[in-house]
Amino acid sequence: MEKIHLLKFLFIFFLQNLLLLIMYKKIINNFNEIKVCLCTIGKLENNYIIEFVEHYINYNVDKIFLYDNNDINGERFEKILDIYIKNNYVEVINNRGQKRIQFKSYNNCYKRNYNNYDWLIFYDIDEFINLKGFSNIKDFLKQKKFYECESVYLNWIIHTDNNLLYYDNKTLFKRFPEKYTNKAFCRGKTILKGHLNKQINFHSTHTPTFEIERCNGFGKKIEASLGINCKIPDFNFYYIDHFYSKSTEEFINKIKKGDCSFGDNINNIYGRINFYFGINKITLEKVNLIKQRTGLNISISKNRFILGKRTINFKIQ
Repeated sequence: MEKIHLLKFLFIFFLQNLLLLIMYKKIINNFNEIKVCLCTIGKLENNYIIEFVEHYINYNVDKIFLYDNNDINGERFEKILDIYIKNNYVEVINNRGQKRIQFKSYNNCYKRNYNNYDWLIFYDIDEFINLKGFSNIKDFLKQKKFYECESVYLNWIIHTDNNLLYYDNKTLFKRFPEKYTNKAFCRGKTILKGHLNKQINFHSTHTPTFEIERCNGFGKKIEASLGINCKIPDFNFYYIDHFYSKSTEEFINKIKKGDCSFGDNINNIYGRINFYFGINKITLEKVNLIKQRTGLNISISKNRFILGKRTINFKIQ
């Protein structure tokens, strides 16, 4: 009988201490909890914004500050994001009808929010963070290896157009699984630490001022002199899935809507087309569709086409 009472006592004692341990861990975790927001800008993105928002909800980002750069009478994010706005997960900031506004928007987002968030993500609506082994971005960013880092710079993995000419309403990950795998290409975007006592100025969509200390996804510091590039990208663990072009039709819409950083300069447009054909297979169907939909000066002759003043040779696929 005494043994039964002793066992009951030990069992109750064990449960009480287990509950205390769980409560203690919760208190410690809450004390160590960090806040993370995302700053982005968009125009004509209603076909993609839900997938983007849901992706970052799943990664436990606290809030998205969405700078609306649509035309004055163009589409509205509010029609698509009503429930997310009401739940205070998304805040839409009016930049409608403005030109070359991305750097100003990023600077505004940091200035408004750097004291309220421990980390601020600066990604576009076609960029989806991918953290192998982490389903919660807060668990990733609060690791000790980032204590001395002022920003975390993750590389792009660019997805190709999968040789699709036209839009359909499946998810981006289902439509464009193929990736451009040239590891010599190394660009990415920035997650910037909050509460910095420094003048922050975005002069590039990829990174703010060079005085900011950058780390890669492993907490290793990247030399400022490397600018937006890095020597050894790692595409196995921490990166950004970048759906640069989507289908040819969607790429055409991308160049026609203009560049919110540099405007509608014709050389910038030709540069985008050149980049598109650098990461995607060149076919006559794609070239002809771009020419027909844009009216740009693209001349086709056998296995080459002339893009502005640039001649590009290609093999018909």
